[in-house]
Amino acid sequence: MDENRIFIARMSYTPLNASHQSYFKNLLGQDFCLSDSDNLKKYGHDETENLEFLPELVLKPKTTEQVASILKYCNEYKIAVTPSGARTGLSGGALPIFGGVNMSLERMNKIVEIDERNLQATVEPGVINQVFHEACKAKGLFYPPDPSSWGSCFMGGNFALNSGGPRAVKYGVTNAYVLNLEVVLPTGEIIWTGANVLKNSTGYNLTQLMVGSEGTLGVVTKAVVRLIPYPKHNLLMLVPFGDAQKACEAVSAIFRAGITPSALEFMERDAIDWTLKFVDNVALPIGDEVQAHLLIEVDGNNQEVLMDDCQKIADVVTEFGAGEVLFAESQSEKDALWKLRRRVGEAVKANSVYKEEDTVVPRAELAVLLKGVKQIGAKYGFKSVCYGHAGDGNLHVNIIKGNLSETQWKEELPLGIREIFELVKKLGGTISGEHGIGYVQRDYLDVVFSETMVNLQKAIKKVFDPKGILNPGKVFS
Repeated sequence: MDENRIFIARMSYTPLNASHQSYFKNLLGQDFCLSDSDNLKKYGHDETENLEFLPELVLKPKTTEQVASILKYCNEYKIAVTPSGARTGLSGGALPIFGGVNMSLERMNKIVEIDERNLQATVEPGVINQVFHEACKAKGLFYPPDPSSWGSCFMGGNFALNSGGPRAVKYGVTNAYVLNLEVVLPTGEIIWTGANVLKNSTGYNLTQLMVGSEGTLGVVTKAVVRLIPYPKHNLLMLVPFGDAQKACEAVSAIFRAGITPSALEFMERDAIDWTLKFVDNVALPIGDEVQAHLLIEVDGNNQEVLMDDCQKIADVVTEFGAGEVLFAESQSEKDALWKLRRRVGEAVKANSVYKEEDTVVPRAELAVLLKGVKQIGAKYGFKSVCYGHAGDGNLHVNIIKGNLSETQWKEELPLGIREIFELVKKLGGTISGEHGIGYVQRDYLDVVFSETMVNLQKAIKKVFDPKGILNPGKVFS
């Protein structure tokens, strides 16, 4: 959406005035209604490229009732509301592109309960993923979804984007764990979407509709999630390859050999080199011939079985030209390797202006996708750094601006991105595996959705949000 389109769309919303601000200050208190320039700038961006859209006001509710009051009021006066959490997203989902209110849920940060009898937990949206993970682990329980930003991202954002992470390959993404949600609708009503049970065939599944809806249908204020017992053991191996496409080909072969790793990550050479320069206290000697690595983890309760799985994996990757396998022999070595993988995105962003595309294909097509990305890059003159959740077929394609002119970056690159997405579609995949559509991918929806599909989803949005106040300008134009 260009500046003119944004300006025209913004005109349909009510600008905030003194009366509106007075209402919010009476509701939340002066300290939680922020309009100073520093805070407007802080809440005007997420981690998507270098984009910035300033809200008119930042609100920080503490309770579900306060969220409901904010939404009811904004719906009455048609004020745009952009929900936000940790703002670690990569699709522009938390950008207040039409101004209005940025409603930050950071104060709603309680782990309400960890129910050990039923292997369930109730959390608020402002809880940090890693904090929740570790609280469950202390009780011998496991919440597997763990995005790369797990040390800072909020559970609410994970629900909004149906987040995955490295361990989704074995355990599934966020929607596999959400049982029930407390949601405030754009009109201010408070509902629970389901029940705290493992099976539910009672009406339409609104819980799963909300998960992944990118904050466009309602605001999650509590979630009940299922947990599983924490695996007792895990083994981690780093496998070098002289050919990045061969590394990708090895991925599906590991599964065909009857092994399901708990994580299987791909990193090409530049991703590792840039990250090693970016992070502290991680050293990894890499031979000149190495062009990519697979980071492979297996977990379970039987150490001997896991050792046998690692041997089978080593046999498989050898057939695809793998070099000497590095086994992490201590927890500190495991932590160092995971730190390297989790910080790749930050390292790429720190190195250059970039755009990140979140492609996903059937895992057996991963090598074809990687080859195609490089060919398209050569055609349009851009360099790409690729990494991602190879076990899921989820390849993050980071397109580096480098020496591209502004004209090439703004006018020609979108054509290259569209070709990448068309290739993804041809291979049976789609244009986002875990980052969402948000603001930056909306113009490519036609690659994967028919007009009928788009209209169905717009109709759902209209039912939930008839005035279009909630996270406007996201997912659809």
